[in-house]
Amino acid sequence: MEMKYDITFGGNKKVDAQYRGFTIHSDQPLTSGGDNTALSPFELFLASIGMCTGFYVLAFCQSRSISTDNIKITQAVIRNDTTHMVEKVMIDINLPPDFPEKYKAAIIKTAQSCSVKKFLDSPPEIQISTNN
Repeated sequence: MEMKYDITFGGNKKVDAQYRGFTIHSDQPLTSGGDNTALSPFELFLASIGMCTGFYVLAFCQSRSISTDNIKITQAVIRNDTTHMVEKVMIDINLPPDFPEKYKAAIIKTAQSCSVKKFLDSPPEIQISTNN
């Protein structure tokens, strides 16, 4: 199955992606010459890790009728100051005191099923070409 995204340019440093009728906007920070009107593409990519984890946590809780009102997921990204490469992504699922003890290990296992995490564990080949 092929998924096709259309990538367009929105002026200055803005790059947008269209997919399934939605538009995802990106921009660069002021320090990189952008207008800082949206997250950068890399920031969106990093956010997708935590958001995907959140989806799996949400689905886990919904299937067990557990309230998510007091659950918060915090994601920290550690970058190397020299190479500027990400070295570690830490995700903390902050559970309320009344969260059922019997589900704590299971919610971590479920969160590790995140498709973005799996993508990073086994990245695809990326081909770049021109078509003229």
